[in-house]
Amino acid sequence: MSKSENKKAAETARGSASSAEHCAAGSRNAIRILVAEDHTIVRDGLIAVIKQGPDMTVVADAGDGQRAVELWKQHRPDVTLMDLRMPGSDGVDAIYQIRAADPNARIIVLTTYDGDEDIYRAMRAGAKSYLLKDVRREELFQCVREVYAGRIHLPPLIAAKLAERLPGDELSPRELEVLRLLAEGKPNKLIGVALSITEVTVKSHVQSLFKKLNVLSRTEAIAVANRRGLLHP
Repeated sequence: MSKSENKKAAETARGSASSAEHCAAGSRNAIRILVAEDHTIVRDGLIAVIKQGPDMTVVADAGDGQRAVELWKQHRPDVTLMDLRMPGSDGVDAIYQIRAADPNARIIVLTTYDGDEDIYRAMRAGAKSYLLKDVRREELFQCVREVYAGRIHLPPLIAAKLAERLPGDELSPRELEVLRLLAEGKPNKLIGVALSITEVTVKSHVQSLFKKLNVLSRTEAIAVANRRGLLHP
């Protein structure tokens, strides 16, 4: 091999080594992400999308809320993408548990549910962002980077729904029980039997939840409750 060929080979080797060191450094500096999503196909697709981010890497993935909490404690990711509805411990419960371990944990809810009650519960639990699963890849990347930087990221539609959800409108646990029994089609008398309260007390709860939901009938109350996410398990 000639001197020029040797020199070229040496430069190529140095370039390859430099490239490998750069990749390793990039991997070390990447935003470390935990993905919690119970649908395998969706989870695999989400992981594939995140891998396209030059400054992101997936350190773990979970199929339910409890496993997400366990993996979070094990890996301490920079950002967690959390589905809202999962078997066992759901997303909101998982957020509470993770935030109990570290109040500074950065969590993004990624879900198909857009009811104001869902948004309110997630943000109250400590989520830093709330995205719907039809989000564009570029917006997802932007959100991850902003949350990683310590900022809250709320798309305009989500922010508007959250603003409409007034704290004073929150139904009490008993009112929620009555509402769910209304949705099952039970009359006041049977609701009273189910909850071990009088029919008069049931009527009082119904009037109260009608006022909070700004409705005039049971049918309207159920429709509004479904839209807002009040009847999710």
